[in-house]
Amino acid sequence: MQKLNFPQYSFRFKSSENKTLVFDEIRKKFVVLTPEEWVRLHAVQFLLKEKKYPKSLINVEKQLKLNHTVKRYDILIFNNDGSIFLIVECKAPSIEISQLTFDQIARYNLALEAEYLMVTNGLEHYFCQMDFTNERYNFLKEIPDYK
Repeated sequence: MQKLNFPQYSFRFKSSENKTLVFDEIRKKFVVLTPEEWVRLHAVQFLLKEKKYPKSLINVEKQLKLNHTVKRYDILIFNNDGSIFLIVECKAPSIEISQLTFDQIARYNLALEAEYLMVTNGLEHYFCQMDFTNERYNFLKEIPDYK
């Protein structure tokens, strides 16, 4: 897999039916290794190891009902009170992050109301803080570490 713009992390791999699988410690299972999954796993490790978010507050690849359609978010981090702190949208490294990507995460956030957003393709990372009063997001250099 491609080298990403994250620190180096170690992962567990196995092969099954001519596919490479990688262990996701949040979902506690092996998943098919795709370019997007590679980015998602690195983003999770970044949140765990660099930003120090507890595993118990991280949710990966769950369904979200949005305007009568079912979508899937990549990564959510909860606050201790159960509200949503951060949504992470992951794209494969070959996918350019564009306004469409920000529109997608903004639509998800209409339902989820996270305070922070992160968009990454593994090579470029964007961090935003929501300004609900003015209905916009403000770009940041980093997202906060876990408090």
